[in-house]
Amino acid sequence: MNQQKIKEQFDLILKSINKNSGGGSGGNNFKYRAPVGVAIALGLGAYALTQSIYHVQGGERAIKFNRFTGVGDRYYEEGVHVLIPLIERPIIYDIKTRPTTITTPTGSRDLQTVNVNVRILHKPDERDLPTMYRRLGLDYAEKVLPSIANEVLKSVVAQYTAAELMSTKRTEVSETIAERLTTRGKQFGIIIENVAVINLVFGAEYSQAVESKQVAAQEAERAKFLVDRAFQDKKSAVLRAEGEAAAVRMLGDALKGKSGFLELRRIEASKEISEVVAKSGNKVYLNSDSLLLNLTEPLKKE
Repeated sequence: MNQQKIKEQFDLILKSINKNSGGGSGGNNFKYRAPVGVAIALGLGAYALTQSIYHVQGGERAIKFNRFTGVGDRYYEEGVHVLIPLIERPIIYDIKTRPTTITTPTGSRDLQTVNVNVRILHKPDERDLPTMYRRLGLDYAEKVLPSIANEVLKSVVAQYTAAELMSTKRTEVSETIAERLTTRGKQFGIIIENVAVINLVFGAEYSQAVESKQVAAQEAERAKFLVDRAFQDKKSAVLRAEGEAAAVRMLGDALKGKSGFLELRRIEASKEISEVVAKSGNKVYLNSDSLLLNLTEPLKKE
């Protein structure tokens, strides 16, 4: 590309020279050659200057590729840097932290299928950029992260059962995955800053089994509740029967040789009858014995 541009520049310069020296005497040709030579020199100088510098933006690092010696071992930070035109070219790396989401199907220790979804925050190690370019190129994340993530996720998840992955040891699983991914990433010059297990999706058969287990547990709890309620009802009936029996015994004891209790009940009954008759709009003529109004007479003993 640079050689093509230089050739185009020279073609333009030659056309300009031919145009200026096309007619007139030798003196006129000499008069025009001096400014043209200066213009050519200035043009070549400006072009060489623009091709000799390059810029590294914020959040980037650069390495140089030399056509004779290959990739250099030094990296360059933000700013303006110098290179040799046509011999060296800059290779720019973005070192800002970037997210990558990876989903891996794997199996648990109890042979349940699990789809693990993890989110990885990563960036290249600027000290290893020359080696990374030689081994992986610029698209290092697409080449490395899926493979090492699959390897780590399968090895870690296989150590736990489905129940442990769902509840008791999920935090431990996340920490183990993050630790192993960080170690594996360093081997490729990748800095793993954070690993988060976003989701764990189990197979349809396991999900159905878990749902059936929950339903069975609820039914068992309901049956236990019904048994407890029946026991309490039975206990209440026994207590009620015992109370009624005690009341009957107390009443029998009160009636033995004593008429005071019967007199009290007789007065209460006559009071209720008198209230009913008093509130009635009809005139009623009844025997005093029927109304229990003969309260002054003593009780008849059999």
